[in-house]
Amino acid sequence: MTAAPSARPSALAWTLLVLLGFLWGGSFFFGRIAVLEIPPFTLVFLRLGLAALALHIYLRGRHDLYRTLTARYREFILMGFINNALPHTLIFFGQTQIGAGLASILNATTPIWTVIIANYWTADEKLSAGELAGCLTGLVGTAILIGPSLSSSASIPLWALILPIGAAISYGFAATYGKRFRGLAAPVTATGQLTASSLIMLPAAFFYDQPWSLPIPSTEAIAAVIILALLSTAFAYLIFFRILALAGATNASLVTLLVPPSAILLGALFLHERLGWTVFAGMGVIALGLLMLDGRIFALRMRAA
Repeated sequence: MTAAPSARPSALAWTLLVLLGFLWGGSFFFGRIAVLEIPPFTLVFLRLGLAALALHIYLRGRHDLYRTLTARYREFILMGFINNALPHTLIFFGQTQIGAGLASILNATTPIWTVIIANYWTADEKLSAGELAGCLTGLVGTAILIGPSLSSSASIPLWALILPIGAAISYGFAATYGKRFRGLAAPVTATGQLTASSLIMLPAAFFYDQPWSLPIPSTEAIAAVIILALLSTAFAYLIFFRILALAGATNASLVTLLVPPSAILLGALFLHERLGWTVFAGMGVIALGLLMLDGRIFALRMRAA
């Protein structure tokens, strides 16, 4: 059965949702700026490492942080890999070829893959007819986005479009696996996975990129990394968990619809990105699929009937 929508979000919850959409949309914008000068492995390590450090300072050992990290380090390693290290790496490699707006739209398919994965991996989250329709609609939108790259004259390589979709699939696995952390304080879960993913990315950045041999990035790239880590990662996680407490998971998922417009706006204003009609058509179809997954469309139809 399609999940019924949660209670209407308060004014504070809506304010936080809009802010979070802007912060996560900004992550694609700042990532595009930074990845043009900093290799993806090193960029991911800096983003995760600085964010983890900021959360450690914020928590200062509260919520029994260090005992929890020690006792459940295996789970944090896996969660950090599929929810941070792998998807961020895929997105940044993709962003070496595509802009912030398109990357954010492709990554907005995350709820679609989450529902599909949960259908196969869990016993209590099977697809309803409405959710199946939402998944199929979202996949049609994805096909619209990647279709032009199948042409021999395409300006964007197909692999650059596939990588953010791979990141969305990885996020889908993480959403399913992350249920085992429900009993933990949310900032502890965020700190644990960011700490683990930082350690995962350290050898990749060290051996593959050899950052000591790279030229010093520009001031703009360094600022983009700092904002990406502190605002779009560490601070954004705290806001997200606050929204969960205020409005529940269903309303929190609405942020998925707010991220692409933010990334598109920032990319158009500051990076002079221009998206074709097929991109907006694909985004519209994906948005429709997400609304169908959310259940609000069906609830409104039932209410009208």
